Amino acid sequence: MNVVFKEFMKFLIKRPLYFAGFIIVLIFIVVGSIAPYILTKPEDAWGLTYDLDKAFKPPSPEHLFGTDALGRDMLNRVILGSRYSLLIALSVVLLSLAIGVIVGLVSGYIGGAVGTVLMRITDMFLAYPPLLLAIALATVLGRGVVTTIIALATTWWPWYARLMYITVNSVKSAPYVEAAKVIGLSRWAIMTRYIVPNSLTPVITQAMLDIGSAILEAASLSFLGVGVPPPIPEWGRLISEGWQYIGRAYWISLFPGLTLLITVVGFNLFGDAVKEYLNPRLRNVAQVRI
Repeated sequence: MNVVFKEFMKFLIKRPLYFAGFIIVLIFIVVGSIAPYILTKPEDAWGLTYDLDKAFKPPSPEHLFGTDALGRDMLNRVILGSRYSLLIALSVVLLSLAIGVIVGLVSGYIGGAVGTVLMRITDMFLAYPPLLLAIALATVLGRGVVTTIIALATTWWPWYARLMYITVNSVKSAPYVEAAKVIGLSRWAIMTRYIVPNSLTPVITQAMLDIGSAILEAASLSFLGVGVPPPIPEWGRLISEGWQYIGRAYWISLFPGLTLLITVVGFNLFGDAVKEYLNPRLRNVAQVRI
């Protein structure tokens, strides 16, 4: 494991953009994990208090990101918002991954009537634009962190199911799978020992690429008013609170928006790095270009 990590770090260091993405992701994860413990103004961050005398104060040494319409420190709210963005993004991707892998595995390997029904259900979900379906589900379920996760995961799992289905279909005809059947291994043993380990790489790679998109879509739901409710300082919620004051206090929307942009770009770069590292063909082409 240490050897793989060292090789991956060498791979990143040779590619400055990928390494920058890794640093952004690392900072986001660390800050999101310890956010409640590094707040200098926790009451402002949680939205538990307000001071109208401090409202709309521009960025300054005292308030690096300025203050909002209720006089709350924006830096603390952005820091705490990273925790919710991290929680929602990871939960959406992991939940979607779990459902998609199971559906794709059963459909691809077992097949038959069960596989056909599962794939038709998957196609039904894929027929709708993901964000529009998420908005509809979030509207029906109500606003909240859990409902936002459920709404987004419901629209995301079909993509993993379809990818897993395609990969399983290509793996199940491999010689080592046929050999496992000949020696009498059970269907369950073949799936767990051979099918799943050799089918997960493209799915996990796609999941890494999707974390940034999950953060962005969660912010989109909150911005539209159907995601995380106030006073929770989710980044999309903060941008939504500040857009109406954009001419008077641009910083209320600017700093959460910049943080969201940098984080999503970082995850996209890191996802591309993982994709290239796990694909020898892409890695060789990149090395030739370098």
